Amino acid sequence: MRIHKSGYLTIPIAFFILAGLLLMIYLWLPIWLFFFLLTAAIIFFTLIVRFFRNPIRAIPKEDEKLVYVPADGKVVVIEETVETEYFQQPRIQISIFMSPLNVHVNRNPVAGTVAYYKYHPGKYLVAWHPKSSTENERTTTVIKTKTSSILIRQIAGAVARRILNYNQVDTQVTQGSEMGFIKFGSRVDVFLPLDAKVQVKIGDEVKGNWDVLAQLS
Repeated sequence: MRIHKSGYLTIPIAFFILAGLLLMIYLWLPIWLFFFLLTAAIIFFTLIVRFFRNPIRAIPKEDEKLVYVPADGKVVVIEETVETEYFQQPRIQISIFMSPLNVHVNRNPVAGTVAYYKYHPGKYLVAWHPKSSTENERTTTVIKTKTSSILIRQIAGAVARRILNYNQVDTQVTQGSEMGFIKFGSRVDVFLPLDAKVQVKIGDEVKGNWDVLAQLS
């Protein structure tokens, strides 16, 4: 299993903390309690390692008319809304909620030039809260394609405390390349032109780079 680079420090720290706690338990507490907590620690550590997994995901084909899913998770919002940070006009918003069990690598849904990027400090409301898109800690990235512009917003949740984004303004990104990573439960919003044909529905479980989010006109 390939591990994402953001876990290179977290995983060893978690291992040594758990090992130290288990050693103290072994020396000072009953042996039956040690084996019980050892089992729990192994399960917990396995979940931490699994959280930082980074599967290889090649998109089926590059297509400037297709918008691929940028993150694994569940589609929780599909609605027309006014995007107020960059476009200042109506857009189709599609939101994907990532649970702690999902892959948390975020990927560029289209190819193009990064026209805008901004990090916003903020609150840590639960990721599915309606106001999390505008009040939580988040990043906003706009990728300009040959025919359109797509806005992707990474949003921290109640547990997430760090958002990573590797895109830089005026650089070229390829479709399906790694955009960033959000540690623990979180959400990604995508804002599309109103004439985009949405290819998912609320409740769908989707996977980054494998599923098509929408088709551009």
